Amino acid sequence: MTNKLHQVVLSISALSICALSNPVWAQDLSTQKILPLELSAQAAMAAVKKCHDDGFKVSVAIVDQSGLVKVQLKADGAGPHTLDSSRRKAYTANSLRDSTQKYAMLVAQKPELQGLARMNENILLLGGGFPIKIGGEVVGGIGVGGAPGIQFDEVCASAALKVLKADDTFESK
Repeated sequence: MTNKLHQVVLSISALSICALSNPVWAQDLSTQKILPLELSAQAAMAAVKKCHDDGFKVSVAIVDQSGLVKVQLKADGAGPHTLDSSRRKAYTANSLRDSTQKYAMLVAQKPELQGLARMNENILLLGGGFPIKIGGEVVGGIGVGGAPGIQFDEVCASAALKVLKADDTFESK
């Protein structure tokens, strides 16, 4: 009986080695672009500075590809609610792969899409969030909250996208 067990183990080992060394399977492994922490921090600071220079006290959040906070900054004097709004805008832009203002306008125009706003507790369909695209791939999202109008939040978020050298830089509409 041990001789048969030994043969089974050897057969399974041989099949495993063949399967793992098969180049077709290796092609299934994907590579993922990662947003570096230092660059994320520089971008977030650029957004805070832009808003500060324009007279606004905001919070900025940058999330990674999975929607988790990579960097979050709260300017001196920014309201506590701005932390949550910036994080949720960044999450939404990353998750939905487009600007939060675009989705806010879409839901306003098409009431049947209102369910988008309630997909989960992290979604916030309010302008000020953009996906971060590098090399055509969404690698995260940025959200700014606290300026007196989404157009101002968007200008500050665009300053961060420039630091990141993101594929798309958005202009306030």
